[in-house]
Amino acid sequence: MDYKLSRMKVISSTLFLYLSVFILLPSCKKKAWDEFYGRPDNLEPPIYQVLEKKGNFKNMLAAIDKAGYKATLSAAGYWTFFAPSDSAFDVYFKANNISGIAQLDSAACQKIVTYCLVYNAFRLERMSDYQSTTGWIPGLGFRRRTASYTGVYDGTDSLGNKIKVINSNRNGAAIYADADNNNKYITYFTDNFMLAKGLSAADYNYFYPNTTYTGFNVLDAVVTEKDIAAENGIIHVVNKVITTLPGIDEYLAQNPQYSEFKKIFDQFLIKYALNANMTAKYQAITGSEYNVYTKVFNAALAFAPNNENFMKLQDNDGQQNAYSIFVPTNEALEPFIKNVLLEHYNKLSDMPVNIIYDFINAHLWQTAVWPSKFATTYNVVGEEARFDPNSNITDRKILSNAIFYGTNKVQDANVFSSVYGKAYLDPAYSMMTSLLNQELKFQISNIRQRYSILMLSNDVLNAAGYFADPMVNTNPLYQWRYTPPAGGTQLTGPDALNRLLRILSLCIIPERDLNDLSGSGVVQTYGGEFIKYNANKVYASGEIATNTAAKVTNAKTAKNGTAQYLDKALSFSETTVGKHIESLGAATTSQFNYFYQYLKNATMFNATTGDITGVSGGAFYTVFIPDNAAILAAVNAGVLPGTGTAPNKTPKYTGLTPAEQFAVESFIQYHILDKKVVASDGVESGAFPTLFKNQEGDAETLFITNTTGTSMSVTDAANRISNIRMDQSNFLGNRCVIHLINNYLKYTE
Repeated sequence: MDYKLSRMKVISSTLFLYLSVFILLPSCKKKAWDEFYGRPDNLEPPIYQVLEKKGNFKNMLAAIDKAGYKATLSAAGYWTFFAPSDSAFDVYFKANNISGIAQLDSAACQKIVTYCLVYNAFRLERMSDYQSTTGWIPGLGFRRRTASYTGVYDGTDSLGNKIKVINSNRNGAAIYADADNNNKYITYFTDNFMLAKGLSAADYNYFYPNTTYTGFNVLDAVVTEKDIAAENGIIHVVNKVITTLPGIDEYLAQNPQYSEFKKIFDQFLIKYALNANMTAKYQAITGSEYNVYTKVFNAALAFAPNNENFMKLQDNDGQQNAYSIFVPTNEALEPFIKNVLLEHYNKLSDMPVNIIYDFINAHLWQTAVWPSKFATTYNVVGEEARFDPNSNITDRKILSNAIFYGTNKVQDANVFSSVYGKAYLDPAYSMMTSLLNQELKFQISNIRQRYSILMLSNDVLNAAGYFADPMVNTNPLYQWRYTPPAGGTQLTGPDALNRLLRILSLCIIPERDLNDLSGSGVVQTYGGEFIKYNANKVYASGEIATNTAAKVTNAKTAKNGTAQYLDKALSFSETTVGKHIESLGAATTSQFNYFYQYLKNATMFNATTGDITGVSGGAFYTVFIPDNAAILAAVNAGVLPGTGTAPNKTPKYTGLTPAEQFAVESFIQYHILDKKVVASDGVESGAFPTLFKNQEGDAETLFITNTTGTSMSVTDAANRISNIRMDQSNFLGNRCVIHLINNYLKYTE
């Protein structure tokens, strides 16, 4: 009995011990867990409680409550919060004739709270850094993504029907990124950023003249207390109430002084695409049956004015840049539309839409344009902001997605103010415009480069046998047809295009402003060939060959040159160089005759085709032909074969020995510049290679002196000077120019 009792006591004690351990073990684990993972005693409270504790944010706390963000700012998170103090609200209430926070509804409070709430926590030291995909980049940051976004709103489609709309959150695409709310950005200014960008307080005060730049400003507010730590982020106290800013699209809609500019967007550059995913979400949330449409801006634009995301080449690229837009007021835009864009059209819808694209893009910058950087910041078409920041800017705003400038003038875009614009804005010259667009648009629309253009209308080109014909090729570049007016083989596609491009090149004169063609002269064109003009008549090699001319009917001045209007398309000769020499020298009375006779009988010449050995089709040549007296001098000097006794020798053209044939051919070769065309335009001088090669195989050169435009001379290897005879020079051939000179040219043996 004692044994059993004793054993029972042992068992009871053991059970009590195990039970005690079982009961105490969870309590011990929780204590250890709390000690290791529990909230530290020295951790600051969340943002909401920090503001509550400070005591001077009663209005902001009330706004947070009304906006429904108390739970968010009282819970775990990682935020930056720009908090206006009660004194800031007092100023805000007075400025807006509001008695107090009670007068602000939840929507108004949301516009304050969400725009002051920035994703991720940033102390001042990080505010000027950009969070790139490769890491922090110092000095580039001046914007941060906020919790504010527009979402679905009431709008109207292009036909005026009421619809539910959501803004694009990408540029140039109907695709809407579902996981992206198109959050707005807030702009701030720090010393590090201003220094890195070369900006000063003057740039800041251009937008906010009544606020002192202090080194840390958020929009027009001054940060009065920075880097206040909270459990769920960082607080920066500001001295003004900041409310959600509009983006470009919203700002245009709110300001009727820009309605004409907005009308161009609405009419030509916007479509509404059904957004199936957003429709499903919206219907599930609201219980309605409305469809939701994405407001999509044309992909040809530099950016979508309703996209808050910047370029989105990187997720956070909106931290380091913003769009810029210059918008003319109605008073500035309407005369420009009437007098420039509609000079040759009845209404905007009549013109090619590319003109609309170019006009709008001239006012769009894919970067921030600061007031001190107008002249060095370039838009999407490579042009600086051509406005005086003091006299041309009537409205200046930092918006949520851009820097906005209202202007009292239109951006002076190159495509409209240059010689290119004379064709581009006139439907009667649509064929010429299409050809210019293939390779010359950006050259001749550069207002810093001088150009003259000879204008060929559609009618003029049609009369020459050239037509735009979309039926001949599926490639728009090759939709051309050439039907020779006098009969012959019709050409289409690339073959017709090549002829047209050569004609076009004859009509573009670089680095010259031919504002008066009433005199006479010779000028080199874009393609390298020369043309001549005299008494308001213009000649290319084709006109010389057919004894015709293109008459000047009108002239218009552009910013970088003059447009001369012709009544006939210029043409080019397709004759060989040898045949050109034949046409000049076949007559026995011609001063070119003696030279031609030597050429005609040389083994290097094909009398049937006019081909000269060493002279290839498509290349450029300059031929210096000594006059008959100069040829006789060469004969008597023994340079060319002759009969009789000096000084009374006569030329010997036939029955030549091999040595004499070699002398003749070497002489001819030395009088032809290889792959170089020079005329007496006073532009180009220098040493240029000839067809003749010395014993080492090197081309012998001639030195051309061509500086006056009224004379030209040639210096040979023996330092002998020959002058061109201006009355019988500058004969235009097929990519060649032929000059008569008063002496022969002597090469070194």
